[in-house]
Amino acid sequence: MLETLQTVLIALATFAIVVTVHEYGHFLVARLNGVKVLRFSIGFGRSLVTWRGRAGTEFVIAALPLGGYVRMADEREGDVDEADLPLAFNRQPVWSRMAIAAAGPLANFLLAVVVLWALFLRGEAGLVPLIGAVEPESLADMAGLESGHEIVSIDGRVTPTVSAVNFALLERLGDSGQLSVAIKRPGSDVSRESSVAIFQWLKDQEEPNLLEAFGVSIQLPLVIPRVGGLSEDGAAIEAGFQVNDLIISADGQDMTLWMDWVQHVRARPDMPTSVTVERAGVRQNLVVTPAPIDAAGEIVGAVGMSVSLPEIPEAQQRRFERGPLEALWAALERTGDLVGFTFTSISRMLQGLISPANLSGPLTIAQVAASTAEAGWVAWFGFVALLSVSLGALNLLPIPVLDGGHLVFYVVEALIGRPLPERVQLVGYQMGLVMVLSIMVFALYNDISKF
Repeated sequence: MLETLQTVLIALATFAIVVTVHEYGHFLVARLNGVKVLRFSIGFGRSLVTWRGRAGTEFVIAALPLGGYVRMADEREGDVDEADLPLAFNRQPVWSRMAIAAAGPLANFLLAVVVLWALFLRGEAGLVPLIGAVEPESLADMAGLESGHEIVSIDGRVTPTVSAVNFALLERLGDSGQLSVAIKRPGSDVSRESSVAIFQWLKDQEEPNLLEAFGVSIQLPLVIPRVGGLSEDGAAIEAGFQVNDLIISADGQDMTLWMDWVQHVRARPDMPTSVTVERAGVRQNLVVTPAPIDAAGEIVGAVGMSVSLPEIPEAQQRRFERGPLEALWAALERTGDLVGFTFTSISRMLQGLISPANLSGPLTIAQVAASTAEAGWVAWFGFVALLSVSLGALNLLPIPVLDGGHLVFYVVEALIGRPLPERVQLVGYQMGLVMVLSIMVFALYNDISKF
């Protein structure tokens, strides 16, 4: 119960930050353009907290915190006092209305830049992408990759870390053509580039493991089966496991590596399992019954346990120290990459090249927010930046009721010299509302299916 409450609170805080920044972008630019703002609301529904600003704006925190809005004086939405008519949104020049509509997404992008700049300024570290093994007849094998090689670039994008490799591969999800990879031996300055053909790579795959699909594993220290964490309501904690327990054997079989234990548990849903653990130098026996869970249509066992990860040798880490300007440029580049990737992914999803099952809703976002917060404030701030970019990019989609849809109407107005007929705009808003609600319901369905 406590863990669930913590997840909810962290999720609400995360949503509140990105939504508040988005709406403040609209609010600030509206005020700068002389528009009267009637209400600034974080959330929908019944007001929980209300106060008024000096300019008369009503600030509200509402009961349903999954969004927000800025309500401006507008003759299309209600009566406006005669004294306030010059301050009405609908009476502003089209360029001012375009700036107000675009300000929300741009504020989200700015938040991502600021957060990433701060993270890059404090230093960044990542795992060197040294290949541990290559799967025979895989894409990596066909490209001539070998164990011990370092992946230095993919499609011309420099990949100094494993996360950079993953992002470069993620950009090719559902794509066709040539995938080029540059590799080199550790300590060498000479790289070799090769390529391999892909066709609609990993189309319809739900949450694919990109490195595994490419056919490589990364050199990592051996992960022994030492308990790093336990779920409050998991079978392991009920059986008496404790953090730092070293699992020696299960049902008489030696558990040398963590994956040995994982595979043993997954294969035994609802089956009592006798386990020998070493705790503070003393061995003792425990019995745990893995709970059955649905994993991609397969019923497997789970005990609610995470591993204690070993220290990564310094030689396998790559650290980046950046000055203020270098960190700012890196933050701008990273934000631009994320914005481009978001639009590319949406386009490929509409073409059927990426599984729509990868579309996540509020439940998944809440779970990720909580897990990143648990991993530390650096991981959580990184997720805030990613979520802020996603919110900004999605709001720029040319769908009426979203900021991008408003911008489309204003661009047409600027081109033809007059607003589109209200009837046309109303039909557009109705269609847009149906589209947005459909997407939200589908994303929520995906969330429930996963859980």
